[in-house]
Order: sequence, then C-alpha cells, then structure tokens
Amino acid sequence: MSDVNEISRRSVLRRGFVLEYVTLGWNAVGIVVLAVAAVAARSVALAGFGLDSLIEIGASMVVIWELSGTGEDRQRRALRMIGAGFALLAVYLLVQSTWALAGGFRPHHSPLGIMWTAVTAVVMFVLALGKARTGAALDNPVLRTEGRVTLIDGLLAAAVLLGLVLNTVAGLWWADPAAGYVLVYYAVREVKKIFFGDH
Repeated sequence: MSDVNEISRRSVLRRGFVLEYVTLGWNAVGIVVLAVAAVAARSVALAGFGLDSLIEIGASMVVIWELSGTGEDRQRRALRMIGAGFALLAVYLLVQSTWALAGGFRPHHSPLGIMWTAVTAVVMFVLALGKARTGAALDNPVLRTEGRVTLIDGLLAAAVLLGLVLNTVAGLWWADPAAGYVLVYYAVREVKKIFFGDH
C-alpha cells in the first residue's frame, strides 16, 4: 500500500512541476506579446501587465525550487519569497493605477492586447485550479499559495481586458486603472495571510 501511495505522490508531484513549467512558458511568451501590444497601443496597463508576468515567473521559479527539496524550513523560505512577490504586485498595481488615472493616459485600441488578455485570463484560471488541487493533494502550502498568485494574475488579465474593451467600445479609458485598485486588496490580503496568519 505504501508503494502505491508513493507512486501516486510522485505522479501528483510531476503534475505540480508541469503546471509550473506551463505557467513559466506562458508568461515568458506573454512578456514579448505584451511588450509589442503595449508599444503599439501606448498602453500603460498592458506594459504593467507585462511586469506582472515577471512576478508570476518569479513565483513559479520559487515553487519549482521548493518542490525539488523537502523540509519545513525550505517551505517557510519559499512562502516568504512568494509573499514578497505579492507585496511587489500590490505596490505595482497601486502605483500603476494611480499613475494612469492621474496622468489621464488614453491608450489606443489594441486588438492584440484584447486577444492575449482574454486567453491569458482563461489559462491562468485553469492553472490556478490545477495548482490548488495539486497543492491540496500534496499538502503543500507553497504550491497552494502560488496558485493564488496565478489566480490573481488571471483576475488582473480580466481587469486589463475589461479596461481595453470599455476603452474600445465606450471610450472609458479610466476603467482599467480603476479595476487595478480592487486587485490591490487581494494582493495585500495574501501578504497578510502569509506573514501574519489568517487573523
């Protein structure tokens, strides 16, 4: 029975690695696509979302490092690094949203940006679900926490998408940076949960 459990655990662990490598690959491609779209549309939001992809890449690398080893000390360090990523994400969102609103940046229409953020939102939500289930199966708090990073990445993609669509359809340029403030709340909540516990 123990051999069966060990084989099952190795299978689930491989799934965790696959999820992280897919996340890494997607975000690496995304940085290039978003850079092109941001320059073409002169969009602060798209440029900022590209920077968010860097944070997601960093978080995935932390999880890959943690899954390669064992021990509570390694898990604690990995969680702290992910918490730092959430803190950077919160600061980035706050600064970017405030800058875009205060400066009145009015991006051009971006069909490429709309297409990429729409697909990215779906991909990130699917990956986040997979990480949550895999982290629960492995009883791995690091993978579960990084899954929330991926979920927030999906929410941010949806917010950027909404802003791009509202700008294209109704000329509401401020919708995207305004939605960013909502995501600051989620990022700050995760920082508090990692560093200070649930209370």
